[in-house]
Amino acid sequence: MAKVEEGIRDKLTTALQPQYLQIENESDQHSGPPGRESHFKVTLVSGDFQSLMPVKRHQKIYALLADELAGPVHALALHLYTPDEWAARGEARPDSPQCSGSGQ
Repeated sequence: MAKVEEGIRDKLTTALQPQYLQIENESDQHSGPPGRESHFKVTLVSGDFQSLMPVKRHQKIYALLADELAGPVHALALHLYTPDEWAARGEARPDSPQCSGSGQ
């Protein structure tokens, strides 16, 4: 696992004790050199989101990952659910759109 992704995983796991956490490095779908850690998709299910509206959930993640967002992480797609919301979705998160700047 790469260094930035590992840091993201550690911070989110420690702070939110997720029921489910998937971090996907989507950097290679975008233009730039191979092996970078600049674009991530995070799917996180936590009871901590129970009383939070979606914008507050995002703000919580942005605060936790402020160092990463100020540095190597250029884009962060967040899919944040309570356990009940996750179950109602059939435990599925949306696919990312194809990046038009990927040169593919």
